[in-house]
Amino acid sequence: MAQEVQDPVCGMMVDPKQAAGKSEHQGETYYFCGPGCKKAFDAQPQKYVKNAGHTGREHDGHHH
Repeated sequence: MAQEVQDPVCGMMVDPKQAAGKSEHQGETYYFCGPGCKKAFDAQPQKYVKNAGHTGREHDGHHH
């Protein structure tokens, strides 16, 4: 089983091999649960990189 990583936007755990998308920022690769999270990250990566450890409560209400 692959190591899961945390979606920096919503906090959901994501298998990189099954991720809906990925982005590079400052030499790091970030994986996303859905296209909406990737789009939000790409628009403002600095907002999500510093919040990578939040609780993931923002995940409620968006669709995959």
